[in-house]
Amino acid sequence: MQMQQRTTTQQTTMPQPPQVISTKDALYLTDMMSWNLLAMKKAHFFASQCQDGEIVAAIERAGQMHQRHYERLLQHLQQNQPTIPLQ
Repeated sequence: MQMQQRTTTQQTTMPQPPQVISTKDALYLTDMMSWNLLAMKKAHFFASQCQDGEIVAAIERAGQMHQRHYERLLQHLQQNQPTIPLQ
């Protein structure tokens, strides 16, 4: 009978974001922003096609949620953008 080793991994939370993000992370952030922007646009379009006020309000709330997510991502990226002195 073979003994199986059981490995445990502990995940820790990063107290601060890293100073530099990888290319893969940057591409993922770009994708997330694109998904939120598209969802926001689709919600606006579908809300304009509905006639039931309750449904319009629900779709608009969903679109506003995606807009907040987009703006929050943009805000984080702008705050952590390195400044390069002009010469």
